[in-house]
Amino acid sequence: MKPVSVLFVCMGNICRSPSAEAVFRAKAKQQGVDVLIDSAGTIGSHKGEKPDPRSQQAGVARGYDFKGIKARKVCVEDFEKFSLVLAMDNDNLNNLLALAPEEYKHKVKLFLEYGNKFSETEVPDPYYGGSRGFELVLDLIEDASDGLLDELRL
Repeated sequence: MKPVSVLFVCMGNICRSPSAEAVFRAKAKQQGVDVLIDSAGTIGSHKGEKPDPRSQQAGVARGYDFKGIKARKVCVEDFEKFSLVLAMDNDNLNNLLALAPEEYKHKVKLFLEYGNKFSETEVPDPYYGGSRGFELVLDLIEDASDGLLDELRL
C-alpha cells in the first residue's frame, strides 16, 4: 500500500471534519493503516478553536479522541500535500474545486462516496440541530471511514 494522506473538509472545521479526523485516525490505527490525517474548513472564522463541545461529547462517548485537533482554514498547499481532499457536502466540494489548482482537482471528492450503509450523499451540518444530528454525523463518518479504509488496503 502506498503512503496516503487524507484531509477532511467542512465549512468551519469545528463539527464534521474534526469528527471525521478523529474517527478515521482511530479506525486507521486500529486496522494498522499508516496514513497522515488532518481536517480543515473552507472558512477561517474558527481558526485555532477546538471542535464543538457537542461533537466532542458524541465522539468521546464512542471512544474517539479529539486531543490536538484545532480549526484551520484549507490552503492551496493542502491540494499538493494530501492524496485525498474529502468534502463533507456539495457546497464545500464546490468551494474546494474553485480553490484547487487544476492539476489537483482529481483529489477532491465527497467523503460519503466511500460509504455503503446509508443513502445520504452529504454529511449534514449538525451545528444548529439537536444531539441526534451529531450522532447521525458519526454514523455516516464511521461508515465512510470503513469504506475508505477498505479501498486503501486494495
